[in-house]
Formats: sequence, structure tokens, C-alpha cells
Amino acid sequence: MKTSAVEVWSGRLLLVVVMALTIIPFISLFVTALHAPGTYPSGLSWPDEPHWDNFIRAFQSADMLKMLGSSILIELAVVPVSLFIATLAGFALGHLKVPFSRTLFVVFVLGLTLPIEGIIVPIYYQIRSYGLLNTQWAIVLPLIGLFMPFAVMWMRAHFVNMPHELTEAARTDGATTWQLFWRIHVPLSGPAISSLAILLFLWTWNQFLLAIVLVDDPTKRTMAGALGAFQGQWGTDIPLLCAGSILILLPTLIVFLVFQRQFVAALLQGAVKG
Repeated sequence: MKTSAVEVWSGRLLLVVVMALTIIPFISLFVTALHAPGTYPSGLSWPDEPHWDNFIRAFQSADMLKMLGSSILIELAVVPVSLFIATLAGFALGHLKVPFSRTLFVVFVLGLTLPIEGIIVPIYYQIRSYGLLNTQWAIVLPLIGLFMPFAVMWMRAHFVNMPHELTEAARTDGATTWQLFWRIHVPLSGPAISSLAILLFLWTWNQFLLAIVLVDDPTKRTMAGALGAFQGQWGTDIPLLCAGSILILLPTLIVFLVFQRQFVAALLQGAVKG
């Protein structure tokens, strides 16, 4: 189908507008972070003397080194475990004939409809009964459970489209179910697994509500959760608060920019097959 020049240019104009709406808040945050501490900048005015040391002050004042270590610990506990369980469950639901697979599928779909704000109170009391409040486990265990519905559905959508001829050929050669999964399907699932890992990393890093409710010590939260304590301490110092926000956002931007090809590849793979 031939596209007219009006449609092409209107599409490009829409992309430019969306890009501007996305980038301008980050530019405003960055420019504000360069103003003198304790001032109240307005708009996008560039400071006469940029205070680059605001980033160093924010890093040291908020003890971000400990926050960074806590976030990495939580990431290492949440992302690999969630990936492993979701890949196993997605393979079973999408490629194997397991009992009650349709019922399990409906349960996972219903799990997608549960907002974290609606179940935060039961989670709090359950974590308290385990004696895990104010520990990293108070964030790790709920996140693994909360990520499962989406993660399983993501991997199931991938395995549903895998050709059954591969399975039949492997079965003919005497492969067990585990060998079929680990040696054949997992190597072919690289784009889906890597893109899911990126999403889980970003969601875990930016987790705010669980960290604020379940952990009192800012140095045991995620970086986003620690921002709440940072805001309470430096809420009146707008440039320093903006500098801290940029430092917290920076790792997620780097991860997405580095792995964006894998993420886009997985989305296109699903679009072509589905």
C-alpha cells in the first residue's frame, strides 16, 4: 500500500512532538540540577555558573554507594530467579501438554489485573509475620511473586510459537523433557529472555511503593525507594534533589540504551509470529 506524502510528514511530525514531550522533562531536570544549591530555578534557564559539584554532593549526602549496593543485591536476587521460574512455567504452559493448563493460564491472566496498591496491606502483614520487615527479603520475595503473571505470560507467548517439529525431532533422538528445554528451546529463546530480563531489571530498580512501606532503612531499599528519604532530607533544595534524581535514573537509561536492540528484536519477533 502506497503512503501519501501527507501521511508521511504527519507521522514524522507526531514523532517529533512525542519525542519533545519525552525529552523536555529530562532537560529541565538536568538544567535545574546545575543551579546553585538552595535556589529555586524557573523554566529552562541555563545557570550563569553551572554547579557540576551538585552531583557529587547529592551522591555523598544521600550515601548512594550503600543504596547502589542494596539495589544490586535486590536485582541479583529478583531477576535471575524470576527469569528461571517464568521460563520453566512459560515452556510448560506454552509447549507441553500439562494438566489444567487452561485453568493455570486464566489464573495468571487474573494475576495481571491485581494492582500492587490493592494488595500492599496484606503483603505488609504477611512479611511482618515472617519477621522480614526492614530487610531486602521484604522487597525480593513480593517482587518475584508480583512479576510472575506478566513474566509467565511473556514466555508462554514465545513458546507457543515455537515449531513442534523441533520437539518431535528431539523426542525421536531420545531427548528428555529437561534436555528438550535446556538444550534446544532455551538457546532459541535468547531475545525473549533478554528482553524480559531488561523489563524486570527496570521494574525492580524503579520499585518505590514496596521499598517505602516494607523497609525503614533507606540503605536497604532500591534506589528509587531511597529517593523518598532523600526527598524528605533535601526536599527544600531543589537543585540537589534534581541531581539525586538524575543519578538514580542514570543506570536504567544506560541499561535500556545498551540492550535496546535485544528488546526491539523480541517485540518484533512476537509481532511477526503472533
